[in-house]
Amino acid sequence: MKKLGIVTVTVLMFLGQSCNTNKGEKQENLNAEDNELNAIFPKGEKGSDEYFTGNAYPVGLVEADSIHTTLAGNVYFEPGARSNWHSHPSGQILIITDGVGYHQIEGQEIEVIKKGDVVKCPPNVRHWHGASPDVGLQQLYFIPNTEKGIVEWMEPVTDEDYNKTK
Repeated sequence: MKKLGIVTVTVLMFLGQSCNTNKGEKQENLNAEDNELNAIFPKGEKGSDEYFTGNAYPVGLVEADSIHTTLAGNVYFEPGARSNWHSHPSGQILIITDGVGYHQIEGQEIEVIKKGDVVKCPPNVRHWHGASPDVGLQQLYFIPNTEKGIVEWMEPVTDEDYNKTK
């Protein structure tokens, strides 16, 4: 009986070491993929250079109608990509679904945003948002009360202003 106990303990120790080794290798693989975003929605077509600096891929998910006067969509920003300055007559809500990025309301400091953050952009207030230089950003956007208008696009965010986060 004692012999069986020693064998069992030895086997369990071996399995435990094997599990730890595999777990460690898996963790290394996860760390190597930290800069890869997990897409929830289709990437869509590249956004217009008229409204974005770098590679941004907006895709509409919910079109506004007379009952649901709200637009919803997803934007995938590659590292370094960002929107131009813009405003929304009824404001905008962003839900960050992956990555790391920046958001700035005119006259305020740049805010770092990341997966799980919710950002409320006030009505008729100039702002911009986009990815960090090294990691992309995915965001859901919601624009309420579209009967008041949707967006007013303005000038690009300069590299100088974008780099004030460093």
